[in-house]
Amino acid sequence: MTARKSGSRLETEIERCRSEGQWDKIPELVRQLSAKLISNGLCLEKVPMASPSLSNRNADRDQEIITCYEKSGDIALLYLQEVEKALSVGIQNRSPKPGPVTQEQELGYFLETGLQRAHVIHFKNGNLTRGVGRFREILRAVETRTTQNLRMTIARQLAEILLRGMCEQSYWNPLEDPPHHSPLDDPLRHTPHTKDYALSRRPRIYSGENLFCPQENTEEALLLLLISESMANRDAVLSRIPEHNNDRIISLQSASLVYDLLTIALGRRGQYEMLSECLERAMKFAFEEFHLWFQLSARAVKVLKECMRLKPDDPTIPLLAVKLCIGNLHWLEEGERFAKIVIDMGEKAAEFRAKGYLAIGLVYSLRATDASLRGMQEEYQKKALSAFQRAQSLSLTDHLAVFYLALQLAVSRQIPEALGYVRQALQLQGDDVHSLHLLALLLSAQKHYHDALNIIEMALSEYPENFILLFTKVKLETLCRGPEEALLSCKRMLQIWKSCYNLTNPSDSGRGSSLLDRAVADRRQLNAMTLPDFSDPETGSVHATSIAASRVEQALSEVASSLQSSAPKQGPLHPWMTLAQIWLHAAEVYIGMGKAAEATACTQEAANLFPMSHNVLFMKGQVAELRGNVDEAKRWYEEALSISPTHVKTMQRLSLILHQLQRYSLAEKILRDAVQVNSTAHDVWNSLGEVLQTQGNDAAATECFLTALELEASCPILPFTIIPRTL
Repeated sequence: MTARKSGSRLETEIERCRSEGQWDKIPELVRQLSAKLISNGLCLEKVPMASPSLSNRNADRDQEIITCYEKSGDIALLYLQEVEKALSVGIQNRSPKPGPVTQEQELGYFLETGLQRAHVIHFKNGNLTRGVGRFREILRAVETRTTQNLRMTIARQLAEILLRGMCEQSYWNPLEDPPHHSPLDDPLRHTPHTKDYALSRRPRIYSGENLFCPQENTEEALLLLLISESMANRDAVLSRIPEHNNDRIISLQSASLVYDLLTIALGRRGQYEMLSECLERAMKFAFEEFHLWFQLSARAVKVLKECMRLKPDDPTIPLLAVKLCIGNLHWLEEGERFAKIVIDMGEKAAEFRAKGYLAIGLVYSLRATDASLRGMQEEYQKKALSAFQRAQSLSLTDHLAVFYLALQLAVSRQIPEALGYVRQALQLQGDDVHSLHLLALLLSAQKHYHDALNIIEMALSEYPENFILLFTKVKLETLCRGPEEALLSCKRMLQIWKSCYNLTNPSDSGRGSSLLDRAVADRRQLNAMTLPDFSDPETGSVHATSIAASRVEQALSEVASSLQSSAPKQGPLHPWMTLAQIWLHAAEVYIGMGKAAEATACTQEAANLFPMSHNVLFMKGQVAELRGNVDEAKRWYEEALSISPTHVKTMQRLSLILHQLQRYSLAEKILRDAVQVNSTAHDVWNSLGEVLQTQGNDAAATECFLTALELEASCPILPFTIIPRTL
């Protein structure tokens, strides 16, 4: 009450000074009034809440707190505008020439709290509508020098909310009244959108005719981010002297956040030209900064297009573009166009024409993997085979053409023909790691597991740090020498990983490989390491669904990790993905041994880094099944499919549980979808046969069982697509 009376006296005093023209006294009185309201709000927040039964009293308390902060924020904006106006008038009165304001006003704790606290409480209370409205009010106020940094922060935060927390249907533009009932808000905590306080004068806002007003959430976010980028570039701290180190780090972090959000916003609208320009401007921050350089590298295809325009007869340029397109970018349609440019050059391309056919064959092979319909898969596989055969005929000594022809035949399950070509590839290049790996997988498809293991060990003698070979070795050792030997290989992989990457695992507190020593030596519980996984362990090659799933997993895992206060992973993701595969295989070995506790420990350590990886969730489902918790396993499988809807192993395991629960129609639907995704998965065909047999459809069930037997006879220890397909 005392604070309210004091606030009223200050308001009266401000009006008196205004009526008497005492402009120099007004800013300080306004600052005091804002500080009084902030103190009142902070004190109210410290007052314990009433019991839940008195929800109306708690709501009134929350509203009073918000009123204090919003009113103080408005007064703070007014104060800063008045100060700048007074300083400007004073300088102009003292000088015949108007000049810039040389004196900068400090924002201070109370004023900053008033401007930042209200929207935090709105979001905490589940009222996104009022929080967004408050952001917009602050940003529409006429800018002062003191609020520039704060405005950049608020603009970036609002852009993030618009991109991540609002869809087109729930959006309203800044000049419209907010909806009375919005799906963005907590329905149990509905509050009015009108202000319950009055001010004799409000902060000045930008106004005028023909003002631009965004009409959808991405448009508004983009406007905010471009403004933030302009401010970040203007205020960049680039000095490398030690005294400026902290300021430079803060400046870099702020700019990096803006450019990350710009990538999302411009990517949604397909504005890659503008994104390229933005990333080019980011280079002023990029000294010794991997993230910004890596973002800029996405411009490589655009640069190569310009090179092609300037030198259209050079076949090496489109070949470089294809190499980029079929890699991490996975722009297969674009890659196909570049490959056709090389092929269409005809004799002008000379020896590069064979590379053009090889490139288009790889594009078709990857598109066959992406295709969701069996008909499309078969069509692209035929095109890929034809292209590889043409490449081989044009360059008889190119081992890559022969190798990829063998790989495509293997994917099509033409095992004897593939064996002939892979041996031919090895005659041309006897130490090619991928040819040796393919030979081992083909031998495993013929059930010659010991011969396959010998080939893998021979390849590892030449390439001891090749993790894809090591993963295959673990699988083969489990069959040929037992799971204990496979666990020892996992331990060796861990040691190799540490020596290769020399990274600190955030969730590893010095336990390291000693856990595997203990697990192998005395079979006690394993408390081991980490297991992020973005790429599907079934398919080492990147494809569209795994890319989409990996992006979802990365975003969700980062959010979950931040909530758990986990340490961030340092550097590029590839080392962590490799470590993920190590522990995926270790967990799988333990599940095969029936050791639920050890498998749980591996999986939990995986979840500490990437809690939303669909492979982590799948592994949790496997462990739950091992423990006999069918309902829990079903929940984990459903969560995994919500992130990666085409993960065939998860689809197959979920269908088995649905079969047990006598939900035959849904189990059949999931299995038929799985067959469309991967028509060579014999486990899926077998499960589909069991479901159809239970439903009394014996003829169709028999056909499924026969298909499963035929496919199982040519099934390798790991899918052939684990071998990378790159130019």
